[in-house]
Amino acid sequence: MLPESEKCPDFGDSAEQDPYNRPMMELVSNQESGALPALKHIQVREYVRGLVDGCEPGASAPSERELVQRFGVARMTVRQAMDALVGEGLLVRVPGRGTFVAQPRTQPGKLLSFSQEMTQRGLLPESQTLIARREKAGPGVAKALSLTEGDPVIHWKRLRRADGSPVCVEDAYLNEVLLPGFLQSGMPTSLYEALDARGLRPTWAEDSVSADLATAEEAAHLEVDPGSAVLRVARRALVDDRPIEVSRAVLRGDRYTLWVQFDGSL
Repeated sequence: MLPESEKCPDFGDSAEQDPYNRPMMELVSNQESGALPALKHIQVREYVRGLVDGCEPGASAPSERELVQRFGVARMTVRQAMDALVGEGLLVRVPGRGTFVAQPRTQPGKLLSFSQEMTQRGLLPESQTLIARREKAGPGVAKALSLTEGDPVIHWKRLRRADGSPVCVEDAYLNEVLLPGFLQSGMPTSLYEALDARGLRPTWAEDSVSADLATAEEAAHLEVDPGSAVLRVARRALVDDRPIEVSRAVLRGDRYTLWVQFDGSL
């Protein structure tokens, strides 16, 4: 939940306070006599735009049902208005959750932890440790962390939840040389916050994303049927030019939407 100061305005304002609660054809552009009425979906679109202006990313937008009742228009009209705002990047739809204020397009590619991402989506992140131990790096992990095979690494596997529902199984390997005493200090809620406290927060990362089917073990953790659709995200995170983390995450396809921004400039 967002703090009171960061919530959007109440969508249930009274008719006296809300000029948009009047019949649609009474709303005229510039409120001048004789002016032509704006198209219904444009009126809905601009109403929602004004409502969420200044809201924090992750704040809830009004639902289609609320807008249909408020304006007395067809659901298709409301959807057209919301589609336009999603296309602009002002709002983002999260399947099974609703429509929310999107991250500003002026901050593309910001590196976030799972906890930060879920918080920005208006969800409460939780973490359950499945494995936390010191291991010897295998060839793949050693190469990704720029280590020698057999060097010590920290293996931290977690089940990640949002609002109490399982979303992700994350398997991370950390360069132990850079994190002395990490396992002895108690496992943190957020890895990136713990790294930040040591001056080792990743400054950049590279992800690879693929669609796949859940194995029996993954399905049990994620509370889905074996063979259900999942997203697999492999990440290599670095502090400047020093690899600090490599991880593999398996995310429920029905509870997670990957949002990516692209710059169209040449």
